[in-house]
Amino acid sequence: MAEPHVPDMRQMTATGRRIENSSFDIVDREAWPHDFDPPRWEVVRRIIHATADFEYKHLTRFSADAIDSGVSALRAGAPIYVDVKMIRVGLNARRLAHFGCDVHCFVSDDDVIATARAEDSTRSAVGVAKAWRQGLIDGGIVAIGNAPTALLELIRLVRDEGARPALVIGMPVGFVNAAESKEALLDLEHDGRAPPFVITRGRKGGSTVVVAALHALMSIAAEDLR
Repeated sequence: MAEPHVPDMRQMTATGRRIENSSFDIVDREAWPHDFDPPRWEVVRRIIHATADFEYKHLTRFSADAIDSGVSALRAGAPIYVDVKMIRVGLNARRLAHFGCDVHCFVSDDDVIATARAEDSTRSAVGVAKAWRQGLIDGGIVAIGNAPTALLELIRLVRDEGARPALVIGMPVGFVNAAESKEALLDLEHDGRAPPFVITRGRKGGSTVVVAALHALMSIAAEDLR
């Protein structure tokens, strides 16, 4: 039986593909030399391509098992929880459907908003806690591009509740606790308790960066670029 067709991640027209290929050639040329192996470079180059910011070459960090764990989760059709709807909108729906991955975001749910108000918390943090209660965290991918409080809540769940996501994409952007939340995840790695992760250190990150990282992982999962 023939393998099901994997939806193409490339531009749909010849002109679009030429522009995209030229862009990646420029990224590869201007970013050389670097120490990333091919799958990790696939993630970093897509982030640079999406942002035109070569600083991500120095900011992006991977745990040793990040690529293998993330690719395995995608191929298993694991759920993906995102902190903001913008990430879900940016993802390739046909590629997600191919893998059987559903994307969840609870930040606008009425119960999440009510709880955040009652507890003087944030919707993003409460949304992650709801995802944990609904069984979406263990074995799933958690992708955070906006809210440091979401990453901090996930870290709490890992540390205190034993949560074990297959992959954390921790790339919240901003000035209040953005850099600190990522360092807190690295601290878990130093203690041997961190789940597999990809992060961008410092203040930089955002939904666009997370989408680029997820698209790179989907390409690796489809084409076995490891």
